[in-house]
Amino acid sequence: MAELTRRILVVDDDSNLLEVLRMRLESARYAVDTALREEEALEAVKQQPFDLAIIDLQLGSCDGISLMKDVHQINPDLPVIILTAYGSIESAVEAIKKGAYSYITKPFAPAELLSQIEKALETRRLSMEIKRLKGLMEEKYDFSNIVVKSEKMQHILQQVSIIARSDSTVYINGESGTGKELIARAIHLGSDRKDQPFVAINCAAIPETLLESELFGYEKGAFTGAVQRTRGLFTQAHKGTLFLDEIGNMPLSLQKKSLRVLQERQFYPLGSDKPVEIDVRFIAATNQDLKNEVREGRFREDLFYRIHVIPINLPPLRERKEDIPVLVEQFLNEFNRRMKKGVKGLTPAALQKLMLYNWPGNIRELKNTIEFAITMTRHDVIAEDLILQSTDQTHEKLQPLKEARAAFEKNYLVHLLEITGGNVSKASELAGKYRADFYNLIKKYDLKPEAFKK
Repeated sequence: MAELTRRILVVDDDSNLLEVLRMRLESARYAVDTALREEEALEAVKQQPFDLAIIDLQLGSCDGISLMKDVHQINPDLPVIILTAYGSIESAVEAIKKGAYSYITKPFAPAELLSQIEKALETRRLSMEIKRLKGLMEEKYDFSNIVVKSEKMQHILQQVSIIARSDSTVYINGESGTGKELIARAIHLGSDRKDQPFVAINCAAIPETLLESELFGYEKGAFTGAVQRTRGLFTQAHKGTLFLDEIGNMPLSLQKKSLRVLQERQFYPLGSDKPVEIDVRFIAATNQDLKNEVREGRFREDLFYRIHVIPINLPPLRERKEDIPVLVEQFLNEFNRRMKKGVKGLTPAALQKLMLYNWPGNIRELKNTIEFAITMTRHDVIAEDLILQSTDQTHEKLQPLKEARAAFEKNYLVHLLEITGGNVSKASELAGKYRADFYNLIKKYDLKPEAFKK
């Protein structure tokens, strides 16, 4: 029944084609409005929200690109599919550059049209979810640096939007600097607990002797120096979310006590014989392989399965290099504001150096790199010599030749698609490859040209 609420506007000056499209789309369970003229289409968009518009490139009174621009003035997020005759494909490509989702040539197979519609609607749904989460985060924490151009991260934020609505324990695994706490906060802010506390503790940053009292709290006189009753983090997170970062570093003695809290939702503060009951959503994170830690006896198996309810695996930056240019732009804006500078961007050579680097420190290392470059530059464009000055890349761990060649090839393709804005023809020309061969290469590495369109 939910599909019936998806409303599509079809604009064409051919009344027969309009009727055919209406019947086909309604049989596919879409609600359909049609318009023969530009004025009708604009009035329809003003009167009610649509999920998608299908616009003919050649209309009687205007061209479809102009109408699309006017539609986007009213609803900037509305995806548009352009209908075009075979001889007008160049104009349709131009329409995509100016904001169309895709185009389809007439005559077309009904299955092809429906497939395009489904992809456009799914892309819009994902985009709206991401915008909703970013809005929540920016409103409270100015976390506008969640950048998700890569398909991997888009999929993760789609997961986050679903996970947030549950109350299940979440387990986030990822290398240092990949943004585990950022994702934990996104889950909290997308949940019904968003107005309650989000309490974070880094289990690796607090000495073992203090960690227990930090987590459980203590009564006055429980130990030397306990001069007053103190609420622990478990209690502080009541009704909200407790984020246990680097849980793999939690001592075994505390793992047993923490397991009991997760199971029973109650605990005894140090020096107290009265249990404290809590209502907390738990999110745990680590950069370690906890399964291996279990095998080695350094992490309790029962605790692992208690926290490993909904796993999220954050990819390292070297596996989502499509995100580097937009992350760089985000960091440039942030540091320009903070330092009152006007750096406009990076030279192509500087960007290429970023794209080819392996990023062992992930996003945190990238952010530090950009901060250093903006601090040191005397120009409005950052040159290559200010990028990764202290990094000797020749000392990186050697990979087998096959893996190194594949990594270079993928990075090279990503760079080509980035500088050409996803234009496969231009990218294949720069690479000196036939278009068909280039398509096979990007398919080999699961790269999507549309993700690079500017």
